[in-house]
Amino acid sequence: MAEIIHNLIIIGSGPAGYTAAIYAARADLKPLLFTGLHIGGAPGGQLMLTSEIENFPGFPEGIQGPELMDKMRAQAVRFGTELVTEDVTTVDFSVRPFGLTAGKKEYQAKSVIIATGASAKWLGLDSEKKLQGRGVSACATCDGAFFRDKKVVVVGGGDSAMEEALFLTKFASEILVLVRGSRQGMKASKIMLQRATKQKKISFKFDAEVLDVHDPDLGKVTAVTVKNADGSTEKIKTDGVFVAIGHRPNTTVFAGQVALEQSGYLKIHDGTKTSVEGVFGAGDVHDIAYRQAVTAAGYGCRAALDAERYLVENEGVETVGGSGWF
Repeated sequence: MAEIIHNLIIIGSGPAGYTAAIYAARADLKPLLFTGLHIGGAPGGQLMLTSEIENFPGFPEGIQGPELMDKMRAQAVRFGTELVTEDVTTVDFSVRPFGLTAGKKEYQAKSVIIATGASAKWLGLDSEKKLQGRGVSACATCDGAFFRDKKVVVVGGGDSAMEEALFLTKFASEILVLVRGSRQGMKASKIMLQRATKQKKISFKFDAEVLDVHDPDLGKVTAVTVKNADGSTEKIKTDGVFVAIGHRPNTTVFAGQVALEQSGYLKIHDGTKTSVEGVFGAGDVHDIAYRQAVTAAGYGCRAALDAERYLVENEGVETVGGSGWF
Protein backbone atom coordinates (compact mmCIF):
# COMPACT_ATOMS: atom_id res chain seq x y z
CA MET A 1 0.00 0.00 0.00
CA ALA A 2 1.27 3.44 -0.94
CA GLU A 3 2.24 5.67 1.98
CA ILE A 4 1.79 9.00 0.18
CA ILE A 5 -1.40 10.18 -1.50
CA HIS A 6 -0.37 12.51 -4.30
CA ASN A 7 -2.56 15.41 -5.35
CA LEU A 8 -1.91 14.70 -9.01
CA ILE A 9 -0.21 11.98 -10.99
CA ILE A 10 0.56 12.60 -14.66
CA ILE A 11 1.14 9.59 -16.90
CA GLY A 12 3.20 10.38 -19.98
CA SER A 13 6.08 12.68 -20.83
CA GLY A 14 5.39 14.23 -24.22
CA PRO A 15 4.39 17.88 -24.75
CA ALA A 16 1.01 17.25 -23.07
CA GLY A 17 2.45 15.60 -19.97
CA TYR A 18 5.26 18.07 -19.43
CA THR A 19 3.01 21.10 -20.01
CA ALA A 20 0.48 19.73 -17.54
CA ALA A 21 3.31 19.26 -15.05
CA ILE A 22 4.56 22.83 -15.50
CA TYR A 23 1.11 24.30 -14.82
CA ALA A 24 0.35 21.93 -11.94
CA ALA A 25 3.72 22.47 -10.29
CA ARG A 26 3.40 26.26 -10.49
CA ALA A 27 0.05 25.89 -8.71
CA ASP A 28 1.91 24.02 -5.92
CA LEU A 29 0.12 20.73 -6.60
CA LYS A 30 3.47 18.91 -6.38
CA PRO A 31 2.69 16.60 -9.31
CA LEU A 32 4.31 13.21 -9.80
CA LEU A 33 4.99 12.44 -13.47
CA PHE A 34 5.72 9.01 -14.91
CA THR A 35 7.95 9.54 -17.93
CA GLY A 36 7.57 5.94 -19.08
CA LEU A 37 10.19 3.64 -20.51
CA HIS A 38 8.48 2.80 -23.79
CA ILE A 39 5.50 5.14 -24.20
CA GLY A 40 5.69 6.69 -27.66
CA GLY A 41 9.06 4.99 -28.24
CA ALA A 42 10.96 6.79 -25.44
CA PRO A 43 10.51 9.18 -22.53
CA GLY A 44 9.48 12.39 -24.25
CA GLY A 45 7.13 10.71 -26.70
CA GLN A 46 7.27 10.77 -30.48
CA LEU A 47 9.22 14.02 -30.61
CA MET A 48 12.24 12.03 -29.44
CA LEU A 49 12.17 10.45 -32.91
CA THR A 50 11.80 13.78 -34.73
CA SER A 51 14.76 15.69 -36.09
CA GLU A 52 14.22 19.44 -36.47
CA ILE A 53 10.94 21.10 -35.46
CA GLU A 54 10.19 24.39 -37.18
CA ASN A 55 6.52 24.89 -36.32
CA PHE A 56 6.65 25.09 -32.51
CA PRO A 57 6.17 28.71 -31.38
CA GLY A 58 9.14 30.50 -29.87
CA PHE A 59 11.90 28.86 -31.90
CA PRO A 60 12.30 30.87 -35.12
CA GLU A 61 15.43 28.96 -36.09
CA GLY A 62 13.86 25.58 -35.33
CA ILE A 63 14.77 23.11 -32.59
CA GLN A 64 15.60 19.43 -32.42
CA GLY A 65 12.78 17.24 -31.05
CA PRO A 66 14.86 15.76 -28.20
CA GLU A 67 16.15 19.22 -27.27
CA LEU A 68 12.61 20.61 -27.04
CA MET A 69 11.62 17.72 -24.79
CA ASP A 70 14.69 18.29 -22.61
CA LYS A 71 13.71 21.93 -22.19
CA MET A 72 10.13 21.04 -21.26
CA ARG A 73 11.40 18.42 -18.82
CA ALA A 74 13.80 20.90 -17.19
CA GLN A 75 11.03 23.48 -16.88
CA ALA A 76 8.70 20.98 -15.20
CA VAL A 77 11.44 19.94 -12.76
CA ARG A 78 12.35 23.56 -12.03
CA PHE A 79 8.88 24.20 -10.62
CA GLY A 80 8.87 21.08 -8.49
CA THR A 81 7.62 18.17 -10.57
CA GLU A 82 8.85 14.79 -9.35
CA LEU A 83 9.78 12.46 -12.20
CA VAL A 84 9.67 8.67 -12.13
CA THR A 85 11.23 6.83 -15.07
CA GLU A 86 8.85 3.89 -15.11
CA ASP A 87 5.86 2.69 -17.10
CA VAL A 88 2.54 2.60 -15.30
CA THR A 89 1.48 -1.02 -15.69
CA THR A 90 -1.89 -1.08 -13.88
CA VAL A 91 -4.44 1.47 -12.70
CA ASP A 92 -7.52 1.22 -10.53
CA PHE A 93 -9.92 4.10 -11.03
CA SER A 94 -12.75 2.33 -9.19
CA VAL A 95 -11.33 3.32 -5.79
CA ARG A 96 -10.47 6.65 -4.22
CA PRO A 97 -7.75 7.66 -3.97
CA PHE A 98 -6.90 6.15 -7.34
CA GLY A 99 -4.40 3.30 -7.35
CA LEU A 100 -1.50 2.90 -9.79
CA THR A 101 1.37 0.44 -10.11
CA ALA A 102 4.70 1.24 -11.75
CA GLY A 103 7.75 -0.96 -11.48
CA LYS A 104 7.45 -2.75 -8.15
CA LYS A 105 5.78 0.13 -6.32
CA GLU A 106 2.18 1.16 -5.71
CA TYR A 107 1.03 4.78 -5.84
CA GLN A 108 -2.12 6.68 -4.88
CA ALA A 109 -3.49 9.92 -6.25
CA LYS A 110 -6.46 12.21 -5.77
CA SER A 111 -6.44 13.03 -9.49
CA VAL A 112 -4.77 11.70 -12.63
CA ILE A 113 -3.93 13.13 -16.06
CA ILE A 114 -3.52 10.58 -18.84
CA ALA A 115 -1.05 11.93 -21.42
CA THR A 116 0.37 8.73 -22.87
CA GLY A 117 0.03 9.84 -26.50
CA ALA A 118 -0.32 7.71 -29.60
CA SER A 119 2.39 5.78 -31.39
CA ALA A 120 2.75 5.71 -35.14
CA LYS A 121 2.39 2.28 -36.68
CA TRP A 122 5.61 1.27 -38.42
CA LEU A 123 6.46 -1.35 -41.00
CA GLY A 124 8.63 -3.24 -38.54
CA LEU A 125 11.82 -3.14 -40.60
CA ASP A 126 15.20 -2.91 -38.91
CA SER A 127 16.43 -0.42 -41.52
CA GLU A 128 13.31 1.68 -41.03
CA LYS A 129 14.00 1.97 -37.31
CA LYS A 130 17.64 2.93 -37.87
CA LEU A 131 16.65 5.71 -40.26
CA GLN A 132 13.86 7.26 -38.20
CA GLY A 133 14.64 10.96 -38.03
CA ARG A 134 17.16 10.54 -40.86
CA GLY A 135 14.75 10.40 -43.78
CA VAL A 136 12.09 8.10 -42.39
CA SER A 137 9.14 9.91 -40.83
CA ALA A 138 5.55 9.34 -39.78
CA CYS A 139 4.59 13.03 -39.90
CA ALA A 140 4.64 15.08 -43.10
CA THR A 141 3.48 18.17 -41.22
CA CYS A 142 6.51 17.86 -38.96
CA ASP A 143 9.18 16.94 -41.51
CA GLY A 144 7.87 17.75 -44.99
CA ALA A 145 9.74 21.04 -45.27
CA PHE A 146 13.07 19.19 -45.11
CA PHE A 147 12.30 17.52 -48.44
CA ARG A 148 11.92 20.57 -50.62
CA ASP A 149 12.53 19.62 -54.27
CA LYS A 150 13.22 16.00 -53.23
CA LYS A 151 11.69 12.70 -54.30
CA VAL A 152 9.79 10.95 -51.52
CA VAL A 153 7.57 7.91 -51.08
CA VAL A 154 4.48 7.61 -48.90
CA VAL A 155 3.61 4.14 -47.63
CA GLY A 156 -0.10 3.50 -47.10
CA GLY A 157 -3.47 3.36 -48.79
CA GLY A 158 -5.84 5.11 -46.39
CA ASP A 159 -6.94 8.70 -45.89
CA SER A 160 -3.91 9.43 -43.70
CA ALA A 161 -1.61 8.43 -46.57
CA MET A 162 -3.51 10.66 -48.99
CA GLU A 163 -3.30 13.55 -46.52
CA GLU A 164 0.44 13.04 -46.13
CA ALA A 165 0.94 12.91 -49.91
CA LEU A 166 -1.15 16.04 -50.49
CA PHE A 167 0.71 17.98 -47.82
CA LEU A 168 4.06 16.93 -49.28
CA THR A 169 3.16 18.49 -52.66
CA LYS A 170 4.01 21.84 -51.03
CA PHE A 171 7.65 20.80 -50.82
CA ALA A 172 8.66 17.61 -52.63
CA SER A 173 9.16 17.46 -56.39
CA GLU A 174 7.74 13.93 -56.71
CA ILE A 175 5.62 11.82 -54.36
CA LEU A 176 5.17 8.12 -55.02
CA VAL A 177 2.45 6.45 -52.95
CA LEU A 178 3.22 2.79 -52.31
CA VAL A 179 0.06 0.78 -51.67
CA ARG A 180 0.43 -2.77 -50.45
CA GLY A 181 -2.91 -3.88 -51.91
CA SER A 182 -4.76 -3.24 -55.14
CA ARG A 183 -6.40 0.01 -56.16
CA GLN A 184 -9.80 -1.58 -55.65
CA GLY A 185 -8.88 -2.53 -52.10
CA MET A 186 -7.69 0.91 -51.00
CA LYS A 187 -9.09 2.17 -47.70
CA ALA A 188 -8.93 5.83 -48.69
CA SER A 189 -12.24 7.63 -49.12
CA LYS A 190 -13.32 8.48 -52.64
CA ILE A 191 -12.91 12.22 -52.18
CA MET A 192 -9.40 11.93 -50.72
CA LEU A 193 -8.32 9.59 -53.51
CA GLN A 194 -9.69 12.00 -56.11
CA ARG A 195 -7.78 14.89 -54.60
CA ALA A 196 -4.55 12.90 -54.61
CA THR A 197 -4.90 11.60 -58.15
CA LYS A 198 -5.50 15.12 -59.47
CA GLN A 199 -2.11 16.26 -58.19
CA LYS A 200 0.53 16.03 -60.91
CA LYS A 201 3.29 15.47 -58.37
CA ILE A 202 1.60 12.36 -56.95
CA SER A 203 1.79 8.93 -58.55
CA PHE A 204 0.77 5.49 -57.28
CA LYS A 205 2.27 2.02 -57.26
CA PHE A 206 -0.09 -0.75 -56.18
CA ASP A 207 0.60 -4.25 -54.90
CA ALA A 208 3.91 -2.95 -53.58
CA GLU A 209 5.19 -4.26 -50.25
CA VAL A 210 8.17 -2.42 -48.79
CA LEU A 211 10.87 -4.92 -47.84
CA ASP A 212 13.78 -2.65 -47.00
CA VAL A 213 14.85 0.99 -46.65
CA HIS A 214 18.33 2.01 -47.83
CA ASP A 215 20.87 3.03 -46.56
CA PRO A 216 21.47 2.90 -42.77
CA ASP A 217 25.23 2.72 -43.35
CA LEU A 218 25.11 6.15 -44.99
CA GLY A 219 22.82 7.53 -42.30
CA LYS A 220 20.23 8.65 -44.84
CA VAL A 221 17.48 7.33 -47.11
CA THR A 222 18.57 6.58 -50.67
CA ALA A 223 16.01 4.01 -51.87
CA VAL A 224 13.41 1.42 -50.91
CA THR A 225 13.12 -2.18 -52.05
CA VAL A 226 9.57 -3.30 -52.79
CA LYS A 227 8.04 -6.64 -53.59
CA ASN A 228 5.61 -6.64 -56.52
CA ALA A 229 2.48 -8.74 -57.03
CA ASP A 230 4.34 -11.23 -59.22
CA GLY A 231 6.94 -11.83 -56.51
CA SER A 232 9.69 -9.81 -58.15
CA THR A 233 11.57 -7.14 -56.22
CA GLU A 234 12.40 -3.62 -57.30
CA LYS A 235 14.66 -0.93 -55.91
CA ILE A 236 13.18 2.55 -56.11
CA LYS A 237 15.36 5.61 -55.53
CA THR A 238 13.98 8.12 -53.05
CA ASP A 239 15.16 10.80 -50.62
CA GLY A 240 12.58 10.15 -47.93
CA VAL A 241 10.01 7.68 -46.67
CA PHE A 242 6.79 8.73 -44.97
CA VAL A 243 5.01 5.85 -43.27
CA ALA A 244 1.27 6.55 -43.09
CA ILE A 245 -0.41 3.36 -41.99
CA GLY A 246 -2.11 4.83 -38.93
CA HIS A 247 -1.52 5.49 -35.26
CA ARG A 248 -2.16 3.41 -32.16
CA PRO A 249 -3.23 5.19 -28.96
CA ASN A 250 -1.29 4.14 -25.87
CA THR A 251 -4.37 3.24 -23.87
CA THR A 252 -4.05 -0.53 -23.29
CA VAL A 253 -3.44 -0.11 -19.57
CA PHE A 254 -6.65 1.96 -19.22
CA ALA A 255 -9.02 -0.51 -20.90
CA GLY A 256 -11.93 -1.27 -18.58
CA GLN A 257 -10.98 1.62 -16.28
CA VAL A 258 -12.12 4.60 -18.33
CA ALA A 259 -14.28 5.02 -21.45
CA LEU A 260 -12.46 4.66 -24.77
CA GLU A 261 -13.56 5.34 -28.31
CA GLN A 262 -14.07 2.32 -30.55
CA SER A 263 -10.70 3.12 -32.11
CA GLY A 264 -9.05 2.88 -28.69
CA TYR A 265 -8.55 6.60 -28.19
CA LEU A 266 -9.44 8.13 -24.84
CA LYS A 267 -12.95 9.58 -24.74
CA ILE A 268 -13.14 13.06 -23.21
CA HIS A 269 -15.85 15.70 -22.70
CA ASP A 270 -16.26 19.20 -21.26
CA GLY A 271 -12.64 20.12 -21.83
CA THR A 272 -10.43 17.25 -20.75
CA LYS A 273 -12.73 15.24 -18.46
CA THR A 274 -12.93 11.47 -18.91
CA SER A 275 -15.74 9.16 -17.83
CA VAL A 276 -14.20 9.00 -14.34
CA GLU A 277 -14.45 12.12 -12.20
CA GLY A 278 -10.97 13.27 -11.28
CA VAL A 279 -9.27 11.62 -14.27
CA PHE A 280 -8.39 13.83 -17.22
CA GLY A 281 -6.93 13.28 -20.69
CA ALA A 282 -4.49 15.39 -22.70
CA GLY A 283 -2.82 15.22 -26.10
CA ASP A 284 -2.57 12.58 -28.77
CA VAL A 285 -4.06 9.94 -26.50
CA HIS A 286 -7.46 11.42 -27.40
CA ASP A 287 -6.70 13.79 -30.30
CA ILE A 288 -7.29 11.89 -33.53
CA ALA A 289 -7.48 14.96 -35.74
CA TYR A 290 -4.34 17.07 -35.20
CA ARG A 291 -1.55 15.16 -33.42
CA GLN A 292 0.77 18.17 -33.20
CA ALA A 293 3.17 19.10 -30.42
CA VAL A 294 1.58 22.52 -29.94
CA THR A 295 -1.98 21.16 -29.71
CA ALA A 296 -0.81 18.47 -27.28
CA ALA A 297 0.82 21.14 -25.12
CA GLY A 298 -2.42 23.14 -25.21
CA TYR A 299 -4.39 20.16 -23.98
CA GLY A 300 -1.80 19.61 -21.26
CA CYS A 301 -2.45 23.14 -20.04
CA ARG A 302 -6.21 22.59 -20.08
CA ALA A 303 -5.93 19.27 -18.23
CA ALA A 304 -3.82 20.83 -15.48
CA LEU A 305 -6.34 23.66 -15.05
CA ASP A 306 -9.21 21.17 -14.96
CA ALA A 307 -7.39 18.98 -12.44
CA GLU A 308 -6.58 21.98 -10.23
CA ARG A 309 -10.21 23.10 -10.25
CA TYR A 310 -11.33 19.56 -9.39
CA LEU A 311 -8.88 19.28 -6.50
CA VAL A 312 -9.87 22.64 -5.03
CA GLU A 313 -13.61 22.07 -5.34
CA ASN A 314 -13.78 18.36 -4.48
CA GLU A 315 -10.69 17.41 -2.48
CA GLY A 316 -10.15 20.54 -0.40
CA VAL A 317 -6.69 21.07 -1.85
CA GLU A 318 -5.29 24.58 -1.46
CA THR A 319 -3.23 25.94 -4.34
CA VAL A 320 -1.35 29.18 -4.93
CA GLY A 321 -3.36 29.92 -8.07
CA GLY A 322 -0.18 29.74 -10.12
CA SER A 323 -1.97 28.28 -13.11
CA GLY A 324 -4.18 31.34 -13.47
CA TRP A 325 -7.75 30.02 -13.66
CA PHE A 326 -8.92 31.83 -10.54
